[in-house]
Amino acid sequence: MRFVGRKEELSVLEDAYATDGFQMVVVWGRRRVGKTALLDEFSRDRHALYFTGQEETNVANLRRFSATAYAHFGSSQSAGPFEGWPDAFDYVADSAARDGGKLLLVFDEFPYAAEADPSLPSALQVAIDHRLRHMNACVVLCGSNEGFMEGRVLGPKSPLYGRRTAQIRLAPFDVFGVSLMLPHLAPTDVMRFYAAFGGTPYYLEQVRAEQTFEQNVERLFFRTSGLLYGEPSMLLRQELRGPATYNSVLEAVAHGANRPKAIAERAGVERSSVNKYLATLVDLRILERRAPFGARRDATRKAIYVIADPFFAFWFRFVGPNIGAVELGAGRAVARDVCLGAALPAYEGKVFERACAEWVARENREGRLPFLATSFGSWWGTDPTLREQVDVDLVAASPSRKEIIVGEGKWRNSFDETEAIQTLEHRASLVPGSWEMRYLWLFCKRDVSAGTLRKESSRDDLRVVTVDEMLRE
Repeated sequence: MRFVGRKEELSVLEDAYATDGFQMVVVWGRRRVGKTALLDEFSRDRHALYFTGQEETNVANLRRFSATAYAHFGSSQSAGPFEGWPDAFDYVADSAARDGGKLLLVFDEFPYAAEADPSLPSALQVAIDHRLRHMNACVVLCGSNEGFMEGRVLGPKSPLYGRRTAQIRLAPFDVFGVSLMLPHLAPTDVMRFYAAFGGTPYYLEQVRAEQTFEQNVERLFFRTSGLLYGEPSMLLRQELRGPATYNSVLEAVAHGANRPKAIAERAGVERSSVNKYLATLVDLRILERRAPFGARRDATRKAIYVIADPFFAFWFRFVGPNIGAVELGAGRAVARDVCLGAALPAYEGKVFERACAEWVARENREGRLPFLATSFGSWWGTDPTLREQVDVDLVAASPSRKEIIVGEGKWRNSFDETEAIQTLEHRASLVPGSWEMRYLWLFCKRDVSAGTLRKESSRDDLRVVTVDEMLRE
């Protein structure tokens, strides 16, 4: 599949390569998020010493690195494999110095090789400090084990600490990246696939254009042979020991438990220990801790937990609870029930709210908002008039300019548009802060009525945005 997106990440790598002297870029992210594709695109048309570590013995990794390095520098392999990583890096430095050109060393899946030989990071540190930092060299270290990369490459206790000059944590695509991956789909269908598959490029590559949403979901999620059937368990096992409790916590959050007490009760976890599991999942960026707009994120008791990746949210909401039926061969019936049931549109509506926030953030980066927003989020709390809990899907604000955008997402084919605008106007007044200008933005699945469009054109503070407009580019 063609390479799409990742312009900012490519720019970081290009800048590092174009900079004279020593540069080291650390790239990390979850499996199948597109790290190797990014490195391949960056290395294309460049003379790169490109090596991928594997889950094998240190002797085997060194043997393959030796062959790769000899071939890269055009040397005879008669000398045999290097005895250790210090010898390997000495050879690379000597050969690069002799050639006199730019050295580009790309070490993909660095954790695999370092797990086989824990001295590898130290050997590379010595090579950097004594040889490579005095050369025109660009080193790229990449890995899928996020805990390893953050702790044993970037962390303060790592021998490599302080050597990196740039870093890229590669995240799944947002909805715009999904649209690039699935150019054959209508915008509303892009949103549906985003809600189920998230933004992981490898998952999106499995979508077959000739199949419907239901057929793709059934084939990939609801068959024991499906690529995504056991994917969350594999991802969690890579990062965690004993992931069973984490699975239960994620299932609880996926079904609406969003505060520690409720999560602990549903997951069957001791209240005193649930925060530990939540913190770990937040560190892995599988969960996200949110506080209402205007509240201190680290202090408020109103904070909630949500699943940060739509793929995990979909799996734990719809796939995990149906494993028993799938194992008994009823996957097709389960997929049909999920795709035609009432729960899926409600779930898609929450992902649509996320996509609206991504769109607003992009418009802000491009300077297309009425002002430059510096604070983002959503808000929930008590409506003193109605004496009930209400929420605002989207908030983007500039406290210094005292301007705010308050948005609502409507993932429905039709709704009372006048009532929706009135409700949004009222709830905008509840968002804390001193605002001199409030903008009301209504995000819709379908085109709105002519009457609503006339109302929009007559007001400076009202805007209607459809899914088609969001994904037009």
